Amino acid sequence: MFQISCPWCGEREQSEFKAAGEGHIRRPDDPAALTDAEWADYVFMRKNPRGVHFERWVHIHGCRRWFHLARDTASDTTLKAYGAAEAPPQFGDNNPPAAEVTAAHPGDISAYDGGSDEDALLREGGLR
Repeated sequence: MFQISCPWCGEREQSEFKAAGEGHIRRPDDPAALTDAEWADYVFMRKNPRGVHFERWVHIHGCRRWFHLARDTASDTTLKAYGAAEAPPQFGDNNPPAAEVTAAHPGDISAYDGGSDEDALLREGGLR
């Protein structure tokens, strides 16, 4: 178990949070236009690095806001927690492209455009 510093609430136990997979994954603009292989790549293929990894988290037992967490998977060290709309910090060679950041207001789920993974989870009632 480790501590996570929520961008809005401060440092808390990991048990207050829920991980939601790799961060900065953008839903395709036109899913119907994708081939089966492209759709399978979007749905199933995720990075699993040893080292810096960018993840989506929600403070499920706190402010219930989404954020990104840069974490070293080898040591379970949290490097930086930042709002969902903020640009990712730069750590080595494993950085997500800044263009994949979509929300207008950090942590404000109403600011999402409806096309991202977190929007789909919210529509389906997931992680609430």
